[in-house]
Amino acid sequence: MADIISKIQMYFEYPFVKYALIAGVLIALCSSLLGVTLVLKRFSFIGDGLSHVAFGAMAVAAVTNLTNQMLLVLPVTVVCAVLLLAGGKNRKIKGDAAIAMISVGSLAIGYLLMNLFPTSGNVSGDVCTTLFGSTSILTLSKLDVWLCVILSIVVVGVFIVFYNRIFAVTFDENFARATGTNASAYNFLIAVIIAVIIVLAMNLVGSLLISALVIFPALSAMRVFKNFKAVTICAAVFSVICTLIGLLVSILTSTPVGSTIVGVDMIGFFIFWIIGTVLRRK
Repeated sequence: MADIISKIQMYFEYPFVKYALIAGVLIALCSSLLGVTLVLKRFSFIGDGLSHVAFGAMAVAAVTNLTNQMLLVLPVTVVCAVLLLAGGKNRKIKGDAAIAMISVGSLAIGYLLMNLFPTSGNVSGDVCTTLFGSTSILTLSKLDVWLCVILSIVVVGVFIVFYNRIFAVTFDENFARATGTNASAYNFLIAVIIAVIIVLAMNLVGSLLISALVIFPALSAMRVFKNFKAVTICAAVFSVICTLIGLLVSILTSTPVGSTIVGVDMIGFFIFWIIGTVLRRK
């Protein structure tokens, strides 16, 4: 145990480890806050679809040698988030079909571009890193961390300010409309925030594993709590703790960051499932 603690202390001397922990905690917090809303509104797979869109946009940015990929990835993801939200109300293209179309198309285009116009000699490695977040969280610059901090503050601030409205739209959109709430505007706001979170989370767990970061904390909290506020707080704490454990285990054992974090989330979910089962039997 002493060896592990001393090893962790040694790693904390490196700036990239501190950057990874700061970014990881903030991303986990933001993902969990909106995760509860997404699960309750049955929008869970929007996160998966948007992550593939972000992957395609990132491939385009890499091929065009764009210095700051966020300048392309974030706007494209936001636009697609709005389109997916509108697609959910389109009778010709249902929400799940729209997600599938945009998701598969973006993923295919991104992979095709990375193969046709490779930016390095290891295309497979680049694709694996982007899809599964193998090392990207450990290569963040100070600018990346500051951008993550600013966007995270905006996301948390918006969620707190509009908490009551988001709560109303989440549980009963028709009733919210009847009381004068502009449900379309808040759905739009939720879509934009989701897009921002997806772009941030790509550096942490990769585009294929982002849904796990959004869904597992919410589902875990729902196994124990039934109150919306309690579920949201529990999901946030759960997500932050699991992310910290996953990052530390990944650094100490040299395992892929994204997969390790999701693995810890899965273990946490089963623990909460057992706790919830026990509590219901009492």
